[in-house]
Amino acid sequence: MHEKADDRGTAPGSRTRRRIEPIERVRTGYFVLLIVLLVQFVLGMAVNLFVTIPKDHPGANPPEYFSGVAQSVTWALLHGSPLLVLHAALGLLLAIFSVNLLVQGIQSRSRRLLLPAIFGAIGVIVAGLNGGSFLNYNEDFSSMIMAVAFAVAVVSYLAGLYLSPRSPSEWESQ
Repeated sequence: MHEKADDRGTAPGSRTRRRIEPIERVRTGYFVLLIVLLVQFVLGMAVNLFVTIPKDHPGANPPEYFSGVAQSVTWALLHGSPLLVLHAALGLLLAIFSVNLLVQGIQSRSRRLLLPAIFGAIGVIVAGLNGGSFLNYNEDFSSMIMAVAFAVAVVSYLAGLYLSPRSPSEWESQ
C-alpha cells in the first residue's frame, strides 16, 4: 500500500520539515515581541521601584546625547544592579528583534504586515533611546516617554496580529 504525497511532495507521516511561510514568521515575531515586551515592562517597573541610578556614573549628564547613551548603557550592562542589567540587555535585544521583524515585514511586501512592524520598531527604539536618556539625565519625563513608546509598540504588534492573515489561503487571496 503506497501513501500518497501531498502537494509539497511530502508523504504523510514523513519527518520532512515544512517550509515556514513569511506570514507565519511575521505573526510569530509579533507574538514573541509582545511577550518579551511584557517581560521588559515588568523588569522596568522593578527597576523603577527597587533600583537607584547614581547621578555620577559614566555617561551621566553628557555634553553630547548619543555618546552619553552609549556610555550609560555600557555602564548599566557592566556595573548596574542585576535588575538594571537585565532591563538594559533585554532592551538591546528588543531593538534587534524589532528591526529583524521590520526587515521581514519589508520582505513580505504586504502593507498589512509592514505597517505594524514599522510602528512597533519605532516604539521599541524610542523607548530604548529614552531609557538611555533616563540613564543620562535621570529625568522622569524620559521614563514617561519610554512608557508611551512601549504602549505604541504593544498596540502596533497587537494590530499586526489582528490584521495579518491567519492562513496561507487567506495570504494568497490578499
